Amino acid sequence: MLFRGRSGTVKLDKTEIICDNTLKTVNEVEPIENTLEKEKERAILVGLYADTLDKKECSSDDSIDELEALLETAGGECMGKVLQSRHAPDPRSFIGVGKVMEVKELAEMNECSLVVFDNELSPSQTRALSHDLDLRVIDRSSLILDIFAQRAKTKEGRLQVELAQYKYMLPRLTGMWTHLVRQTASGGSSPIGTRGPGETQLETDRRHIRRKIDKLEQELEAVRKVRNTQRRKREKNGIPVVAIVGYTNAGKSTLLNKLTDAGIPAENRLFDTLDTTTRKLKISPRTEILLSDTVGFIRKLPHHLVEAFKATLEELTYADLLLHVIDASNPSWREQVEVVDELIDQLEAGETPRIQVFNKCDIMEGEILYKGEYNVEISAKTGFGLDRLLEKMDAVLSDGKRKVTLRLPYSKGGLLETLHSKAAVLSTEYLGDAILVEAIVSQEMYGRVKEFETDYVTERETV
Repeated sequence: MLFRGRSGTVKLDKTEIICDNTLKTVNEVEPIENTLEKEKERAILVGLYADTLDKKECSSDDSIDELEALLETAGGECMGKVLQSRHAPDPRSFIGVGKVMEVKELAEMNECSLVVFDNELSPSQTRALSHDLDLRVIDRSSLILDIFAQRAKTKEGRLQVELAQYKYMLPRLTGMWTHLVRQTASGGSSPIGTRGPGETQLETDRRHIRRKIDKLEQELEAVRKVRNTQRRKREKNGIPVVAIVGYTNAGKSTLLNKLTDAGIPAENRLFDTLDTTTRKLKISPRTEILLSDTVGFIRKLPHHLVEAFKATLEELTYADLLLHVIDASNPSWREQVEVVDELIDQLEAGETPRIQVFNKCDIMEGEILYKGEYNVEISAKTGFGLDRLLEKMDAVLSDGKRKVTLRLPYSKGGLLETLHSKAAVLSTEYLGDAILVEAIVSQEMYGRVKEFETDYVTERETV
């Protein structure tokens, strides 16, 4: 999603709004990523560190480097970086007039067509900078939205990205129509022939976008209902759900592939996997789970994206266990852990049991000093430490539970209903004189049914 502040063109995942009062579907225009494949778009990266900004909103060398990786993921090429330090952001130009001129000279020298800001810009600042630089200007949120638009493959993923794009775009429409004459309903100073009742193009498009937002939210609500139905079925079957979370490019998809042979793409780039993938995994003779890979987190993740992806991310709230995958080879892994933990709390999943999985130990330097009972060191690429990870997962999920095979007399048939409501019944078989039940029970429930425990395999072999 790249904005042309002065020309009035906006490219979206689904629609392109053009100033000639027409709407075109994305199939009628050339996708941005195809254009970038022919010739990489050159860009200057700009960041601001200000005393009055919250520390999380400030730019640093690390965040600018991360922005460069995002630009490369989107198909662009960084030709220069500018990091400005001020007491407070300039209300109009954000980085100050002098620094704007410096950025303009650098962009002209390197024949750049795009400037990307690491900080979030207000709509008015984006318009002012686009005017002063005579270039397209986008911020980090816009760049991430563009990457998500390229990566979304499923219908659900596309719906969520499109909703985030429209919400991001709505307050930024004003500057895209400054070259058009606005009508006035009762005369005024409009040129002859334009006076009278009617809507401006800006008002028309705002109304159109609001309708689109309402429609997308309704469709995503239907997605939530389907997920709730699927969740209830899982809970009824008693299958634990384990969600893999972590910073983008920490190795989540590689871990899922190694454990389940999922075969999903797992390349060394940011947001390589966007759509959720779930696979069954037997972690011990007594425990089978559903293992899900989720979208990666990143610092300054646009709040529109977090809100739009709640249909997917709220699965974390209902997971029985979170595997927080950490890139141990990254010197900034502690800061990345803080970002992920904060987003997990924001999604109200902070109370969910969690195992911290320190990945890429095969290429890290030194030792991890952050030891603990629920920390595991692995290499998803080589398979190192995966056995210990499975053992730790089984221990956390079991928590005193055990798998049993029971032979219930028909006179004790009431216990079967109790097992269905308070345990996980895996199978039921009605024999001539009894009911064979295979279930995972808690320590308390085991005390009530242990007298009926039997060796099912032995009996089957005898028969």
